[in-house]
Amino acid sequence: MLKTKLAPAAAVLGLAAAGFAAAPQDARAWWAGGYGIGIYVPPMVVAPPVIYPPPPVYVAPPVVYAPPPVYVPPPRRVWVPPHWEGRYWVQGHWA
Repeated sequence: MLKTKLAPAAAVLGLAAAGFAAAPQDARAWWAGGYGIGIYVPPMVVAPPVIYPPPPVYVAPPVVYAPPPVYVPPPRRVWVPPHWEGRYWVQGHWA
């Protein structure tokens, strides 16, 4: 029951406050004389919250488990004994 009587009164009071705030006034700073009767109260400023982007995420590089390098010696050289190739004599040599 109290809600039904309080709601219209609150609505009228809210509309009156909005009308007072929207009424044209002199362009004076609040500290240069206050509002109307000299009350020095700074105005309330309502601003939306600043939404910053999330900080960057630094991910460690993936760990690679590679086998250690394997030493592979060069191929062994082979001794080719002297021989005939057709009509030509070939001396022994390393291939």
